[in-house]
Amino acid sequence: MVRRASMLAACACALAAALPASGLDRPSISVDQVLARVAEAVERYYARAQSLICLESVRLQSLGADLLSDASPARRLDYELRVAWDPAIDGDAPEANVLRQLVRINGRPPRPKDEPGCMDPRAVSPEPLSMFLPKGQRDYVFTVAGTAKIDNREAWMVDYRGREVGPVSVTSKKDCFSIELPGRSRGRAWIDTATGDVLRLDEHLTGIVDVTLPKEHRLAGGANYVVVERLDSSVRYRPVSFEDPEEVLMLPASISTVTVVRNAGVPRLRTEQVFSKYQRFLTGGRILQ
Repeated sequence: MVRRASMLAACACALAAALPASGLDRPSISVDQVLARVAEAVERYYARAQSLICLESVRLQSLGADLLSDASPARRLDYELRVAWDPAIDGDAPEANVLRQLVRINGRPPRPKDEPGCMDPRAVSPEPLSMFLPKGQRDYVFTVAGTAKIDNREAWMVDYRGREVGPVSVTSKKDCFSIELPGRSRGRAWIDTATGDVLRLDEHLTGIVDVTLPKEHRLAGGANYVVVERLDSSVRYRPVSFEDPEEVLMLPASISTVTVVRNAGVPRLRTEQVFSKYQRFLTGGRILQ
């Protein structure tokens, strides 16, 4: 993995261009009603996701100026993944996080000396749908943009943006640093009108952001800042069936992310995450390769 790469913490949530709503039917439901429905659905999802485990296959590919794959070999990672839904503390809302355990690197088992790459997914990261819980909703402004059909399901389209723009923060660890850009993204969610389940979640930056680098990450004779030009991503969900007892859950299918950061060690990167081999367990479980 190229050293001194920018790892944008904002990627943990999911990003891609929000589409215009022209020509679509106007909504006949209030945004508060939609948010109440989706909050209930997300809470149900988290309650069930604690008993699920899956395989997350990640492919990180550097890109050329045309945003097509360059000659560099892709980095491939496989993780055992589950969602942790921690109980509320002192009356606060419970927190949901994605937990990962690395099981393969480029097709082989990890070795003790293997270090995580700067752009690898974090071992613990916020779960994207937590923004729709009542606590998370406070940080965003939502509007219902209309209705559409996605994957043969009727859906409300809900546009959102950060309520407030917070200060840019940069944290570093060894040769890596991460950037957080609070309030600088906007997106669209497609919500199933029948169930309140999220079917798709797209997001993108609202504009270009200049970020001053920590001294330890400035290249000799190079720029002392990076320019975050693009941070797009799209999360897709699909129904997954289980037996004994029979149950169908709407679960993550894939996440596609493109980052463009001028002056970074990896200036253009596409990250593809695919989720498969969902298993349900009662007390504990692991995916065996």
